[in-house]
Amino acid sequence: MSTAERPSAPLAARRRLRLSPWSAGALVIAAVVLLPILSVIWTAAWPETNIWPHLVATTLPRYLGNSLILMGSVGALTGVVGSGAAWLITRYRFPASRWLEYLLLLPMAIPAYVGAYALVDFLEYSGPVQSGLRQLFGWSNARDYWFPEVRSIEAAVLVLSASLYPYVYLLSRAAFREQSGGAEEVARSLGRGPWRRFVSIGLPMARPAIAAAVAIVMMETVNDFGTVDYFAVQTLTTGIFSVWLQSYNAGGAAQIACVILALVVALVLLERGSRRRLRYYNLSSRHRPVERQPLGGLRAWAAFLACTLPFALGFLLPGAVILSHALRVPEAWVDPGLLRALLHTLTVCGLAAMITVLAAVFLVYGVRLSGARLPRLLMPVTTIGYAAPGAVLAVGILVPLAGLDHRLADGLEALTGRDPGLLLTGTGFALVLAYCVRFFAIAQGAADSAMGRIPPSLPMAARSLGRNRRAVLREVHFPLIRGSLASALLLVFVDAVKELPATLLLRPFNYDTLATRVHEKASLEQLGEASPAALMVVAVGLVAVALLARANR
Repeated sequence: MSTAERPSAPLAARRRLRLSPWSAGALVIAAVVLLPILSVIWTAAWPETNIWPHLVATTLPRYLGNSLILMGSVGALTGVVGSGAAWLITRYRFPASRWLEYLLLLPMAIPAYVGAYALVDFLEYSGPVQSGLRQLFGWSNARDYWFPEVRSIEAAVLVLSASLYPYVYLLSRAAFREQSGGAEEVARSLGRGPWRRFVSIGLPMARPAIAAAVAIVMMETVNDFGTVDYFAVQTLTTGIFSVWLQSYNAGGAAQIACVILALVVALVLLERGSRRRLRYYNLSSRHRPVERQPLGGLRAWAAFLACTLPFALGFLLPGAVILSHALRVPEAWVDPGLLRALLHTLTVCGLAAMITVLAAVFLVYGVRLSGARLPRLLMPVTTIGYAAPGAVLAVGILVPLAGLDHRLADGLEALTGRDPGLLLTGTGFALVLAYCVRFFAIAQGAADSAMGRIPPSLPMAARSLGRNRRAVLREVHFPLIRGSLASALLLVFVDAVKELPATLLLRPFNYDTLATRVHEKASLEQLGEASPAALMVVAVGLVAVALLARANR
């Protein structure tokens, strides 16, 4: 091209700045996802009533200390249990090891707050354990014997670890599977025992995956509300509820939320920093998988017990307790409140899942079509919603949405003469928006990876045949990625069903979902009435676990 035919620099710059409808839509979606985080920071920086000095002098150190203890303890325990179980499953054959490989994933189906209710019911004074001990030894009351306090921070650590260790197990199992069998054979020929091989070879090579999983676990721990609230452990998340719902101070709640955001960002940076310093490569052109070694005698049964115990504590125990209560109270299954909660859950979670997946497809496709730099830079940032706890997002959504809702209602009343009520915060709109923001990363990751597997020649061929961009998306991309999108739709729906903190803060008055019904009934010690809703939540979670097990075979 001659110099005269080349576009001038200002013209080229204007073309780069010009956005297509797809790029503009992608920017709008990214802005909606990022808005709650920015809203939290803005509200915390300029609160109507600044109670930050009072928080620092009174409750914040306790909130922060308990949160750090929980995060550290749960992270350490899940790291040991998850990576240890993954090592045993991938390296050895012992009784039921093939079954346990998938059974160890099942605790992911039971939310931690359901496990908390079940554990307290099982171990409390009137529960089967203490009642059996009194009957067995002839004790008459609690003064005759010592029993550990059930509602404590130690119990919260145990429940959260039993619910969250599958994250570490899943990622570390994949890392151990990818390691070469040659290194194992060399170490064995040099006389290294099982423990030395694990410490010197397996663990260092799987450390980046384990670190990433532990970071996820710690973020889920700081997000938890149902468990710590039931065990009366004051954390940063319970502090948001206390400051907002009891003191009616949105600015103070936003300031506590910013502390949580700072912890999350620190976790992400630490995890990425650890991965940046660690690099392992398989230099052999013939990668041989590790062959499982048979175990016998006491070692086999010790491995069986080590893998069965977390599964039993995380799934069998809470599942059995909840199921027994549900069977003893059959009338709870036809309670009108349960049916309304089920309908609300299906409506808001189903709508949120569909909107999230559609928005993710639009964003990914728009960024791929765009030559602009800004949409490409914003796309990774939109995943921050998954790292932000639900209570933080609730603060960031409700504060600006409430102001907008009141202005909208005033404007409609001035035009029509009738008060329409709160259209945004008085309906399920805020819940749907929170779920979309919170779980947008799941849908975006699925859409991006699925579109990345499509050869560029296919859409180019469709364009050469006269198809526009919308037709290419509908006729070429969608048939090839619909399986991944269906999985993303299901995962977003399941996570939305289990989400408790954001739902408690954003739901309209007298608007229950399955998660909030479980929490409210269990908080009133009505576990029988909470059990049907809890079983429904668990059943939905089992579908997601089955999908994960199928994808990671």
